[in-house]
Amino acid sequence: MSTLLAYSAYLPKHRLRLSEKDNRVAASFDEDSTTMAVEAASALLRDHDAAPEVLYFATTSPAYFDKTNASAIHAALGLPQAVFAADLAGSARSGFAAWRAARAAGGLAVVADVRTGRPGSGDERGGGDGAVAFLFGDEPEGIAEVLAEHSLSAELLDRWRQPGDAAGGQWEERFGLETYLPLLRQTAVEALKLAGLGEADHVVVVSPNSGVRKQAARVFPGATSSPIGHSGAADFALGLADVLDRAGVGETVLILSAADGCDAIVLRTTERLPAARQARSVAGQLADGVEVPYLTYLNWRGWLEREPPRRPEPDLPAAPPSSRTAAWKFSFTGSACGSCGFVHLPPQRGCKKCGSVDEMEPRRLASAQGTVATYTVDRLAFSPSPPLIEAVVDFDGGGRYTLEVADALPEELAVGTRVGLSFRRLFTAGGVHNYFWKARL
Repeated sequence: MSTLLAYSAYLPKHRLRLSEKDNRVAASFDEDSTTMAVEAASALLRDHDAAPEVLYFATTSPAYFDKTNASAIHAALGLPQAVFAADLAGSARSGFAAWRAARAAGGLAVVADVRTGRPGSGDERGGGDGAVAFLFGDEPEGIAEVLAEHSLSAELLDRWRQPGDAAGGQWEERFGLETYLPLLRQTAVEALKLAGLGEADHVVVVSPNSGVRKQAARVFPGATSSPIGHSGAADFALGLADVLDRAGVGETVLILSAADGCDAIVLRTTERLPAARQARSVAGQLADGVEVPYLTYLNWRGWLEREPPRRPEPDLPAAPPSSRTAAWKFSFTGSACGSCGFVHLPPQRGCKKCGSVDEMEPRRLASAQGTVATYTVDRLAFSPSPPLIEAVVDFDGGGRYTLEVADALPEELAVGTRVGLSFRRLFTAGGVHNYFWKARL
């Protein structure tokens, strides 16, 4: 079996306050499963030069049906065309399918979800949005060895959602609980037996069924779950990422997911883990949030219709120009003059500095940092999260461009502020999403 080489989790910045103690992790209006997947995967690949052989993307909230969402992730990551990219969508179990497929091929598995529940529902209270990326390979320097995988399938009408529905339905939790608990016990025993273990140092139990999550610690003492609540296809992955953030060398981890059956993974960490943990832990990201008003959140999710702007609708993003400028639009690739080194954003044929023509080399700046040269706060332009902030950014190593600033308050910005980039959805028109990059503090 391939080893786990690296992992990276992404949690959106916004928090919906549900009580004095509980805050829900909420994706912003310009985030979806595709953009969050790019955030997680790009953070992981920054430290890995070699492109993965394959990319599998799993979600229960795809931005598109009848179109491969993984292809947009592939483009945003700037991967070679030869890298196979495909979706695995529809249920929480698809996250395990992406893990297994990528592990078998020594590739990249990315799982992401935006969990939407009716206002006041258990899904709204107990859900969370996030993404995780896992990279597999045969290299000896992996951070964790996969000791065993085991699964049991079961047809169970525990929860469901018809295509086109904004939120799903679920049966009374006790019905699913009575079916899932025996499956969890059986799967755990078999997985540990395959791994040659009697027990594991860390146990993670996740499930769309809230009763399973409540009973997990009783059935498996010391077990944890996803740190943000049920997160769809990303559920088990966020639980695993949280454990990898704090597990010691040589410790074993048992992951159990009860969703339309039961899936288990058993891993053992290696001596490389402490030096190769993700830069920002799940707990650290969870603690770093900005509160979003409930009415604003409802508007983002489409449960509340606000007054539309008295302006023309944005134009439908057209396929031909998007295709011609795919490297710029998706992977923020500009051009650097081969004669003088001047960096152009967007890419140009002729150099603005020395005048040379057709001597450009592509320069991808998606992972670059920059400095705010100037900015403006527009309180009149329509935005689902006003005001709209735009900044002129001077990038390290060359290049200047004007970008919208994501997840920022006006008082947080100043001339000289350091920013990075974040892949976001600018708007949707005619059912077509217009993806591009925004600046982010």
